[in-house]
Amino acid sequence: MDVRQLEFFSAVAGELSFTRAADRLTIAQSAVSAGVRSLENELGVELFDRSRRQIRLTSTGELLLPKVRDALDAVNEVRDAAQESTRAITGAIVIGLMTSVTLVNVPRLLGLYRTGHPGVGVRLRAARRGSAGLVDELVSGELDLAFLALSGPAPTALLAVPLASSPMVLVVPHGHRLAAASAVDLADFGAEEFIDLPPGYASRQIVDDAFAAAGLERRVMIEVSDIGTAAEYVTNGLGVALLPAFTAQDAPAVHRIPVANLPDFTVYLAAARKRRALAAVRAFVDLALSADEARARRS
Repeated sequence: MDVRQLEFFSAVAGELSFTRAADRLTIAQSAVSAGVRSLENELGVELFDRSRRQIRLTSTGELLLPKVRDALDAVNEVRDAAQESTRAITGAIVIGLMTSVTLVNVPRLLGLYRTGHPGVGVRLRAARRGSAGLVDELVSGELDLAFLALSGPAPTALLAVPLASSPMVLVVPHGHRLAAASAVDLADFGAEEFIDLPPGYASRQIVDDAFAAAGLERRVMIEVSDIGTAAEYVTNGLGVALLPAFTAQDAPAVHRIPVANLPDFTVYLAAARKRRALAAVRAFVDLALSADEARARRS
């Protein structure tokens, strides 16, 4: 049994696909399949049920996965200790992020990070189930860090630092009865038809929580998974939306109206509390926080 076999198993368990795991590890699928099969042969167990169209973990695989990820963390800690004497950081980190959320300039951060730490490989994973999915992947060990949004306090399982915020606004089309309003309350438009993201996305949770606290109901008629496109549905007269202001900044033929008693949409950099932060992770966090402080000084 070697570390690479454990890395293959962890990647396939995270993706539930040998193809996606191979893409994530940037190696041939045949190598991943052979490595996992070799590990199964050495352990004398099956880790994956391959009898269906999509593979899934066996009960034994589910039992072993947390232990394998703990073992990989321990190996990385040994690498960290060895690197402290040379001050050269190597390894790999996996970062989750929300597509179309541009409050934090992630490409710029990654460029600066690569320049400062060329020996570290960085893999990005887009949120597949909104911020709720990113939280789950941090806790399970599939991600080292994530840029995510939260509704309310951070879960106790996470360490989360706020980086940037945007007010939530009501987005309505030209000609709407509220288009000229300077500000509105939830009760002013609760009867409208809404465009929103699916449950699990932070902006959706912020709005759902606010309506629940006000004792109001609303009708979500259209759900879109990309926050960057939601305002386009408003432009075309398909409903109204409550969105972070930055997402509707360039949308044509809409009005953005401040809403009373609605929390801001805030992006956090988060990690799992139970996992020891490796040198490569600490270096990225330090860079992100220093960049945020510099941005705050300029503004």
